[in-house]
Amino acid sequence: MASTTRGRPRSFDRDAVLDKAIRLFWRNGYEATSVRDLTEELGIGAPSLYNAFGDKRRLFAEAISVYDQEYGGFIDAALAEEPTAKQAAARAFAEAPACYTRRGLPAGCLIVTGDVGTADEEVLAAVRRIRQAKFAAFTDKIRADIAAGELPADTDAEALARYTMSVLSGMAQAARDGVPRAELERVTKIALAAWP
Repeated sequence: MASTTRGRPRSFDRDAVLDKAIRLFWRNGYEATSVRDLTEELGIGAPSLYNAFGDKRRLFAEAISVYDQEYGGFIDAALAEEPTAKQAAARAFAEAPACYTRRGLPAGCLIVTGDVGTADEEVLAAVRRIRQAKFAAFTDKIRADIAAGELPADTDAEALARYTMSVLSGMAQAARDGVPRAELERVTKIALAAWP
């Protein structure tokens, strides 16, 4: 059975509009981005925004999901493609400075700073889930390396994973504060030296 859509057909490219929303949230965060900011930046009216994306909270949830795949996927790629946790960490540390300081894009990371200043529990939970998944994936990879003898048996997998994610988050915040890529690259060398 075919369904029909009421009203006028959408007159904008949804993916392009979503990308603009991602960049606006990336620059300002969820709380500091108003629906008016969104409609002005995206060039669509509020009814079209709500029709295409639902409310601001649902738009943000979609924005962080797409952001994580399109702009922030370097951590997941390192974890999936590198044979050991240490190699995954080395790759993530090496790629982070360039990812967090890309020309033409906001500095830093939407997943790290997108929920700053909000008390909205759904927004906080959505971003926390993504961060927690990366932490858990690093923890699992470290545990596998301990079991395989790649890392010392007394390695604290959770603490090492938390350290790694904290360094990456710290670099994202530093990039947002204007710290140049070259300085972030120096940080990565120190960060990897802490790994057993």
